[in-house]
Amino acid sequence: MIYKGDVIMRKIYMRIFICASCLALLTMAGCMASTRNLNPDKETHYDASYDFSDKSKIVDRLVTPLLAAPVFPAQQEKPILIVYPVVNETSEHISTNGITDEIRMKLVKSGRFRFINEDQRTNIQKETKYQYQGYVDPAQRVEQGRQLGANYILSGTLRSIKKEQPKQVRLTKKERIYYSLDLTITDLKTGEIVYADEAELAREASKPIIGW
Repeated sequence: MIYKGDVIMRKIYMRIFICASCLALLTMAGCMASTRNLNPDKETHYDASYDFSDKSKIVDRLVTPLLAAPVFPAQQEKPILIVYPVVNETSEHISTNGITDEIRMKLVKSGRFRFINEDQRTNIQKETKYQYQGYVDPAQRVEQGRQLGANYILSGTLRSIKKEQPKQVRLTKKERIYYSLDLTITDLKTGEIVYADEAELAREASKPIIGW
């Protein structure tokens, strides 16, 4: 014999079971891994921090004016530059090697400059030493003392200023981050700064106080 109270309890248990099952399915769906391709030229920002889509923008803002500057007239002999890595003075872990490499690549493609490959100096010395140990035909050995000498040093510094909203009762929290990347070219012979410029980025982002 089935009592009315038993029927009601079964309905309650069934509803709890259905709700729990739905919640479990939603949790599993949220935890499933997914991948998709992104366009590196399209701006994609999840927060106010520096990300990959900022690199080309900030580099273009520095390289374009440099190519138009009268410091290095196009008709004169190409100046020889050595590039030192952009220094990261922000509070974030940003690999500035990508910024350094893209600045150099764009200037190389312009055909206006010649570059010393500072990154390969150790390998060049190693290979040259090997060639003079008797393993390579003397007629094919690299002649020593013929490397180019740089005329200028190209260097830069990435800095940031972070500002968050003061503590107060609110549903969202805003933060603003200001980035600046300076570019400097120094004459190796005189030590004079012959060119300097700065590119800036500023971004504001908001996020809910409760979330994940």
